Amino acid sequence: MGVGFPILSLMIFLPLVGVAFLATLRGDEAAVARNARWGALWSSVVSLGLGIFLWLKFDPSVAGYQFAESDTWLSGLDVQYRVGVDGISLFLVELTVFLSPIAILASWSITRRVRDFMIFFLLLESVTLGMFCATDFVIFYIFFEAVLIPMYFIIGIWGGERRIYATVKFFLFTMAGSVLMLVALVWMWHNAGSTDLTVLTRTKIPPDVQTWLFVAFLASFGVKAAVWPLHTWLPDAYAEAPLPGTIMLAAVLSKMGAYGFIRFAVPMLPQASQAAAPLMFALGVVAVIYISLVALAQTDMKRLVAYSSVAHMGVIVIGIFTFTVEGIEGALFQMLSHGIIIAGLFVCTGVLLSRGEDTALSRLGGLAAVMPVFATLLMLFSLASMGLPGTSGFVGEILVIVGAMKVNFWVSLLGGMGMVLGAAFMLVMLRAVLFDKFTRPGLESLKDLRPAEYAMLVPLAVMTLWLGIYPVSFTHIFDGPVTALVQAHVAAVQPAAVLPAAVQPGVAVAMETK
Repeated sequence: MGVGFPILSLMIFLPLVGVAFLATLRGDEAAVARNARWGALWSSVVSLGLGIFLWLKFDPSVAGYQFAESDTWLSGLDVQYRVGVDGISLFLVELTVFLSPIAILASWSITRRVRDFMIFFLLLESVTLGMFCATDFVIFYIFFEAVLIPMYFIIGIWGGERRIYATVKFFLFTMAGSVLMLVALVWMWHNAGSTDLTVLTRTKIPPDVQTWLFVAFLASFGVKAAVWPLHTWLPDAYAEAPLPGTIMLAAVLSKMGAYGFIRFAVPMLPQASQAAAPLMFALGVVAVIYISLVALAQTDMKRLVAYSSVAHMGVIVIGIFTFTVEGIEGALFQMLSHGIIIAGLFVCTGVLLSRGEDTALSRLGGLAAVMPVFATLLMLFSLASMGLPGTSGFVGEILVIVGAMKVNFWVSLLGGMGMVLGAAFMLVMLRAVLFDKFTRPGLESLKDLRPAEYAMLVPLAVMTLWLGIYPVSFTHIFDGPVTALVQAHVAAVQPAAVLPAAVQPGVAVAMETK
């Protein structure tokens, strides 16, 4: 499948063209800042246009990679620049290009070293797209690790008062897990003689070795997915990062770990993944229940939203390790839905910060009376986070619950508790921010949304409702690859159970006789 030109490489490296343009900017500080903002925004908008074109040209009936590109990178070692997208990675590519312009708009309030910030942000967009498009393990690893560099500087330079602590913690957690994944990569490379993902997926690995490889993947992908107890870096990073960094961290980069489990652990290590399912269920349930209770105890709006993100990632982990079509599709849908909802919630916190307010719940209240549009959108995103029917949050969670029900009733029940507990802490937040009495003078004079804030929040609200009301317009994209993934997994762990009737011994002969 192709479009006549290397669209994926164009999407991946177009932000770097923006970086080169920004690097040439000269003049007084105000002019450089203005041109840097608009240059970065237009670069991300063009990437979004390419993403829309990619979506329209994508063929959902094809389960494999489309728009594939390859070129020699390390000759003699079968390491090539290989990129492509299937129904699984397409959504994460689209999520990245959709949220990047919104995050850049959110950075309009940054006034210090604006050009440098935009350069790091475009670098972040480029390497994130490269990671989701990579179909070679080495290329994936390079992009996967490269994400750390721009995010390190975004938090470390433009973050809050405790930014150095948050940055070092984020860096150490990520690097510790990545070293183990690198060891796993080298072993799999040596074993298969290739780093092509399609080759690695077909290469059988002894079950005892799979266990150690899975541990390495869990250490790396578990940190990125904020799997409990590897999540402790996340609330600090979210709280201290500037708003654009928080949006990308929560909405896109936290999906890197879940994507890694789906792309690597489940198809390449089927026996180890199956054996680890009870552990992953336990970690997911703990995240859903315990982290939700932690969120309920928060007194700061931004930290409450950050902990809610960890709880939702627990639901995603449960869905992946059900190894059912419903569970994995629910996890994928929840990844997309969560990315949009959490971005909306953090933009709402940014609206308050841009008006000189802090996000302590005790210092807010009564905003529904003076900011009705803001209150409506905050309520929409909060209700979607709870899993209210008609919003995107409901579809992903109900699919995961159905998938978990096929595996274990208690996992389904305890995982579903996230909807109840999510309603508890989100309603507490809504009451404190919107409906309590004014806590201090000045709140009653706050202005409602500005044009740039409409431009950020309205597209997120539309997507939240579109995903909730008409989910099949998205789920049909990944039906094929998810079904193929589940069938291949079951075939690997229960070979006789998945042979279709037409290929089972004796059945094919009988059919031919008829």
